[in-house]
Amino acid sequence: MTKKPSKSDKRKQKPVVRDLHYLYECSVQSTDADLDFAEKVYKRRHGSTFRLLREDFCGTAALACTWVLRHPENRAIGVDLDRPTLEWGETRNLAALGDARSRVELFEANVLEVQRPKADVTMALNFSYWIFKQRAQQLEYFKSVRRGLKPGGLFILDLFGGTESMVESDEDRKIDAEVTFDGTRVPGFKYSWEQAEYNPVTGDFVCHIHFKLRDGTRMKKAFSYDWRFWTMPELRELLMDAGFEFADAYTDDWDDFLDDSDGIYRRRRKFDNEGVWVGYLVAGR
Repeated sequence: MTKKPSKSDKRKQKPVVRDLHYLYECSVQSTDADLDFAEKVYKRRHGSTFRLLREDFCGTAALACTWVLRHPENRAIGVDLDRPTLEWGETRNLAALGDARSRVELFEANVLEVQRPKADVTMALNFSYWIFKQRAQQLEYFKSVRRGLKPGGLFILDLFGGTESMVESDEDRKIDAEVTFDGTRVPGFKYSWEQAEYNPVTGDFVCHIHFKLRDGTRMKKAFSYDWRFWTMPELRELLMDAGFEFADAYTDDWDDFLDDSDGIYRRRRKFDNEGVWVGYLVAGR
């Protein structure tokens, strides 16, 4: 007589995806939302959209790949130092582009050293630029970005803050099943964001990402970050010191009914410093 599988056995039989980059893209990146925002602020300033996007600290180049599929004239540049991650993006994300592959160019290089071709918009997302801990380093990066923009170009970066942003904490979030850029189906999993250490003297900030998969597999410290926590006033001053003409802040509002962000980022001169907020800075050349 064949034994009927138990619920736990059935759960074990469901496929899981252990690829860290797929899990990261599904849980951390929102490429369409980021590009929608970039197009909105660029069009508001220039009356038209842009065509050449540069993605700094691009990793798997998911943002760049999403951009070139939006319009047949769109082109993208990706810059990152990590060869294995770039190769992963090449064999999965870029390989899925078809003819649009010719409109993406990846550079294995330091973001401080690439200024051509000049971009309409440069984006540095997921707080990646916090890797620069010293003021002089961050200022040089911002100057380099400005030199790599066309006249009228925009530099868009994200950041977060709030009363709970500098304390040790853990946040868990359930990630729904998703089909990735190259058609891989990733079943649902749990994402955890850990703020492990913050030094108020230096601003040093250590964070980790953990994953828990449906079969019980735990992936501790799947990604770890040793950053400096940069505040919005510091960054705005640095952008202006780097020669940008303006550095505007954008944040969203909270929808009490949905218990979530309303997803609409508005330019702010002032906003409430709640527990944790996420926003964009938009600097113009």
